[in-house]
Amino acid sequence: MVTLTIDKKTVTVPEGTTILDAARQANINIPTLCYLREVNEVASCRICAVEVEGVSKLATACNTLAENGMVVRTNTERVRITRKTNLEFILSQHVDHCVTCVRSGNCTLQTLSKDMNIQHIPFTQSAIVKPWDPQIPILRDNTKCIKCLRCVSVCERVQSLGVWEVTGSGAHTAIRVRGGLPMDQVNCALCGQCAAHCPVGALRERDDTEKVFAALDDPTKTVVFQVAPAVRAAWGDGLNLSPEEATEKRMAAAIRALGADYVFDTNFSADLTIMEEGSEFLQRMTQPGEHPMPMFTSCCPGWVRFLKMEYPELVPHLSTAKSPQQMFGAVTKSYFAEKIGVEPKDIFCVSIMPCTAKKYESDVPEVNDASDKDVDVVLTTRELNRMLRAFQVNVKALPEEDFDSPLGEGTGAAVIFGVTGGVMEAALRSAHFLLTGQNPDPDAFREVRGQQGWREATFDINGTTVRLAVASGLGNARDLIKAIKSGRAQYDFVEIMACPGGCAGGGGQPICNDRDLSAERGARLYELDAANPVRFSHENTQVRKLYEEYLEEPLGHKSHHLLHTDQTKWTL
Repeated sequence: MVTLTIDKKTVTVPEGTTILDAARQANINIPTLCYLREVNEVASCRICAVEVEGVSKLATACNTLAENGMVVRTNTERVRITRKTNLEFILSQHVDHCVTCVRSGNCTLQTLSKDMNIQHIPFTQSAIVKPWDPQIPILRDNTKCIKCLRCVSVCERVQSLGVWEVTGSGAHTAIRVRGGLPMDQVNCALCGQCAAHCPVGALRERDDTEKVFAALDDPTKTVVFQVAPAVRAAWGDGLNLSPEEATEKRMAAAIRALGADYVFDTNFSADLTIMEEGSEFLQRMTQPGEHPMPMFTSCCPGWVRFLKMEYPELVPHLSTAKSPQQMFGAVTKSYFAEKIGVEPKDIFCVSIMPCTAKKYESDVPEVNDASDKDVDVVLTTRELNRMLRAFQVNVKALPEEDFDSPLGEGTGAAVIFGVTGGVMEAALRSAHFLLTGQNPDPDAFREVRGQQGWREATFDINGTTVRLAVASGLGNARDLIKAIKSGRAQYDFVEIMACPGGCAGGGGQPICNDRDLSAERGARLYELDAANPVRFSHENTQVRKLYEEYLEEPLGHKSHHLLHTDQTKWTL
């Protein structure tokens, strides 16, 4: 342990603690801009400057270790002037069109500028405009980049892709796509983690809200919304709603207030995915040699892109089941269209997703079967919140409403699709039933839960040993794949989600500055699972009815046509 003094407060902390963490322990605030714990601790912004007695130069609190007897001052005149000057220089290279920025009101740079009482910029302002393809799901505005390096570090250290790189130095430092290549020529998974960790509006998702506004105003269109499991755990964060206010039923009411004709729950097609993917897994397990093992989950398009780009030889290991989003779109423009007597071309299907890669997935020509485009537009959770604001919807005042039927029923197994390990657990619950004819304890497979980046478990189901692995974050996925390829690890079933913590921490979720809420949001999804009276996908009555009336059986001819895909043929 080391003891130091910060602003006349005595603080004792473990060895290896930074001045920043020591100050936070003493409830002393030191501002930061570029800092991300264990990811970006390079002090590039130097906003966390502090004065250490006996040291001539100011220290950066985020990466300077506390020492025994150290005396630190965080608010001297020299410190304040230095921080303000550093921030003014950063602002001189940042186009401050705040009123048209998606991060206005939720921008770290904006907040710091107010806190430091910056009312003008004493330096010559310059920002370089660089072209960007507006059709790519991730957009970058170079004029807003503050060279904090967060995107570089997250992509390289967490996601292991290294899409972004630093060029130049000092005032000439710049961030660009690796090698100066166009974005569509590098191995980007489109996971959106760079955008989720950008403290300003330099990186964001492509905004598709105007397409949805147009459809809502088109009397010839039947507008159908589906909402992913993880959205319900996060949508309130972007609207300053408490968990008690941001219920899934109030979310359904809010979307209906936008003018939607139908509001459905993607939990329905998550249960449908389990029926198809679970049946496929059992088929592979009971017919060894006919299909490559282990089987990989296929519901995360960021992960599918990663595998296709980095390990194309392993793509046949993916389950051929489409994601819940795409299954929903296919069923909406076939089964549901027939039920309501509407031509598929006249249905406009909107997905609300916690993900930016889902925008890519819906555009893949090879994934669409029921229509030219089974899902017309994908909106992130952030875009949903912007639509609600644009419509002046008073969400808090809305009474709760149910999702529509027949595609609105979901089980507890479906809702945990939004958290790492949830797809695996849901599949195991139904696989146990298919093997034994009996339901297990719904929590029998809770060993796959957790926030560790790579987890393993082994279960015995009716005499069959099943070896499992779960990973979230593409860096962890790479480590797991390397272990499989080298023979150091053997599994039967592997679940991978591109974003750390799963969809709960997706790249399209509301940004709460430096707070990582993926674990908290995931815990909320498990609470919803436990509270659901039906916790097994195979007990979803509407899914069973879909098979009886239309699909006939899992892995049948019609379900294979509508609900499965060949990822080896997907366009990147």
